[in-house]
Amino acid sequence: MDAFFASVEQRDNPELRGKPVAVGHSSKRGVVAAASYEARKYGVHSAMPSVQASRLCPHLIFVPGRMHIYKEVSKQVHEIFREYTDLIEPLSIDEAFLDVTENNKEIPLGVTIAREIKEKIKEQLQLTASAGVSYNKFLAKIASDIRKPDGLCTIHPEQALDFISDLPIESFWGVGPVTAKKMHRLGIHTGLDLRETSLQTLIRHFGKSGQLYYDFSRGVDLRPVESERVRKSVGCENTLEKDLKRKSSFIIELYHVATELVVRLEKSEFRGNTLTLKIKFNDFSQVTRSQTLEHPIYKLKEILALAKKLFQTIEEKRPIRLIGLSVSNPVQQKEEQGEVWEQLSFDFSDWD
Repeated sequence: MDAFFASVEQRDNPELRGKPVAVGHSSKRGVVAAASYEARKYGVHSAMPSVQASRLCPHLIFVPGRMHIYKEVSKQVHEIFREYTDLIEPLSIDEAFLDVTENNKEIPLGVTIAREIKEKIKEQLQLTASAGVSYNKFLAKIASDIRKPDGLCTIHPEQALDFISDLPIESFWGVGPVTAKKMHRLGIHTGLDLRETSLQTLIRHFGKSGQLYYDFSRGVDLRPVESERVRKSVGCENTLEKDLKRKSSFIIELYHVATELVVRLEKSEFRGNTLTLKIKFNDFSQVTRSQTLEHPIYKLKEILALAKKLFQTIEEKRPIRLIGLSVSNPVQQKEEQGEVWEQLSFDFSDWD
């Protein structure tokens, strides 16, 4: 979906149409959850601090989010999807993969299905969607982003290698800012550069992801569309009204976040073995600390105690603007445990 949250707000409020809109709060501590395309022209984007967004676009209109409405619209979009296939893999509330190799309407071309779905979304929901069509998930995802908004792009098998060759490395699945910088240091800037890098070099520098990058550069992605996805984690975070500078204030806020996490764990009936603490400082840098236990983590007392211990491993004493907690490593997938963080000694005595 195109600028999903903001587009829903513009649809439901005609006075917002054609104007720069941000879903979120305009307060000093606010963050942009979504931005309309009119706002994006000014450089406004999701996850941007509201203060910065207002500087970039002084006439930006902030509207509070309505998650219950967005979820309902998402269900309506998926009802349209199911007219064509049951193989639907949600990526988020506004994005999904569809496998239409065999489809309910026996339409031979994927691009025809994509065009019909786009038309139905516009007709029934008064919203626009962009679609990417290709022979695997990697290429379909990239294609869906090329001609936004209201775009439709198809990447045929015979075009794939040429298309990938010119692709900036930042566009590859799983390549974030940190990985991109690392690749640049290795002289990898495009898909062609990546393809010309040996598998041994990629694995040496990027571990298991090296194989994935190696395959992607050759147009290979064997991951199927999974219609039922196992929840991997449950978490919550809180951007604070004021930066925290005292240990006592941190413990109070940590308690609130831990309490919310317990509620979410119970509601989702999720059980995992790994607790992760996320801290974002006043300069927007962030750190995470995690620990995996032998048993499920879901009780408030244990979550709070473990979170305090994880915080002791963070040596920085800068003011804190955000606290987050999450439980991951589902019990039924225990064999796939991630990294276990070692506990370090840290003295709070000199922290006000």
